[in-house]
Parts: sequence; C-alpha cells; structure tokens
Amino acid sequence: MAKVVLARIDDRLIHGQVMTAWLPYVGANHIVVIDDETAADDFVKSIMQMSVPREIKLDIYHGDEAAAAIQKMDDDEKLMLLAKIPESFLSLLETGVSLERIIIGGMGANPQRSKFYKNISASGLEKETFKKIMAHGTELVIHIIPDQQAVGLEEYLK
Repeated sequence: MAKVVLARIDDRLIHGQVMTAWLPYVGANHIVVIDDETAADDFVKSIMQMSVPREIKLDIYHGDEAAAAIQKMDDDEKLMLLAKIPESFLSLLETGVSLERIIIGGMGANPQRSKFYKNISASGLEKETFKKIMAHGTELVIHIIPDQQAVGLEEYLK
C-alpha cells in the first residue's frame, strides 16, 4: 500500500497553502481528495486538476470508495490525503487504512459549527468524530502551515 505522508482536514481542499507549503514540505507525489460533493462535480474536479502540478497525480473519490482505492495503490506512492470533514478519515480508519497523524488545517464557521481554536470551528458531531479518530491511536493536531507549531487537540475537546 502507498505511504500516507499527510492527512489534512480542510474545507478548501486544494488551495495556496496546500500547494505552496504542504506539498513541498511532505514530498507527496499523489494527492487524494476524499469528498462526496467534489467527486460528483465534474467542473470542480477539472478546476482542481488545473491547480495541481503535472508531475503530481490527483484522484478524487467518494468517501465509500476511497479506502479500497488507497489500499490498492503502489508502494512508491506518497499520498497527501485531503478531506473537508473528519468523518472521511474516520471511515478510512474503520476500513483498515492506517493513519498515524491527521492535521486540521481549516474548518470554517457555519451554522452547525462553533469556534473552538482561533479560526477553527467544529460541530458537536465533528468533535465526537475527533474523539473516535483518536481512539484508533491516530494523533490529531491543529497545524495550519508547516513552519508553525502543531497544537494537540485533546484539551480543546473537553
């Protein structure tokens, strides 16, 4: 199976910070977006493809197909996994994909979410999902850009 070099929760998925800071920092050669809405929208998928350098492979999966696809990927693949919601990563963990660490990079406010750390917001359900992710032995941190310090999530879930 491919090596996961970064798993990131971010509402924006592919954007400037991801492409200019995280991609070179982790040395990924394959970006995997896990998001039902994005996977169903051919226009958004084409825009994302244009945003990724040619030498970087991009795949966009519905949540229910991501785990099987990742498990079949070649060993030389260095994966950057991107999802909008924590449930996408919980689903991977529950279907056998091992994730040592997941970072939260951007979860913006909306009517269901409340702020819990600077500009990071989460709903009650998302906070419960964070706890389930950590119960799998996966480290969960807030880490906006590589040259900033990562912040552990545990104390913000109380």
